[in-house]
Amino acid sequence: MRIMCIGDVVGSVGCEFLRQRLPRFKQQQQIDFVICNGENSADGNGITPRSAEHLFTSGVDFITLGNHSFRRKEVYPYLDEHPHIIRPANYPTSSTPGCGWAVVDMGFTSIGVINLMGQQFMDANLDNPFIRADQILKELDAKIILVDFHAEATSEKRAMGFYLDGRVSAVFGTHTHVLTGDAQVLPEGTGYITDVGMTGVIDSILGVKKEIILRRFTTQLPERFDLARGDCKLNCAVFDIDRNSGKCTAAQSYELI
Repeated sequence: MRIMCIGDVVGSVGCEFLRQRLPRFKQQQQIDFVICNGENSADGNGITPRSAEHLFTSGVDFITLGNHSFRRKEVYPYLDEHPHIIRPANYPTSSTPGCGWAVVDMGFTSIGVINLMGQQFMDANLDNPFIRADQILKELDAKIILVDFHAEATSEKRAMGFYLDGRVSAVFGTHTHVLTGDAQVLPEGTGYITDVGMTGVIDSILGVKKEIILRRFTTQLPERFDLARGDCKLNCAVFDIDRNSGKCTAAQSYELI
């Protein structure tokens, strides 16, 4: 089966562009399942029930999150109630809304989805994502398993790919908003890409107006982030997964403009 993993969708502009491009791409590429990182889908970052529903009604089957998961308090009940949206599993489970992994029944097969967040250069007090992955895999019963590793450091993402090689179907990185050119199948049959990029405005810095980020770097003073407007792109990766073995047979990145 063919699984499409979409990079961080940035704001209402990114959501609208995804709605324009996703249905046709799914049809052309014969995509069976779409997973999307939605932690920046609300204007001003974070995710709201409204932005999540926009993604679902645009053709997304499953939403993963990251370090902005809890920016908007109105989404807390939604995270507890909706089975197809998860936040990083290595947040403290006793005090954090939502779940960190889930299994989707596709009828002909089941798909497990795990969301993890890195520890390097990330401003959060998290459990070790490698140990948490081991714990989840002991409980998760699914032939096909996908992991969204929301992390800053390329080395940490690469390490997670090799750590889970042969134990999951695909590991795709999110968070940096920059599509990397290393989509591949690792030696033991796990699909991998360091980062699937973003869905948002091209002429921007990670979806934010350039002048705001430039002022922040040159003055070192706080700035309110305003999202850029203009022509957009949709970054993603597509993994071909064997239904019987759960192994990845091909990996390809795409940029839709």
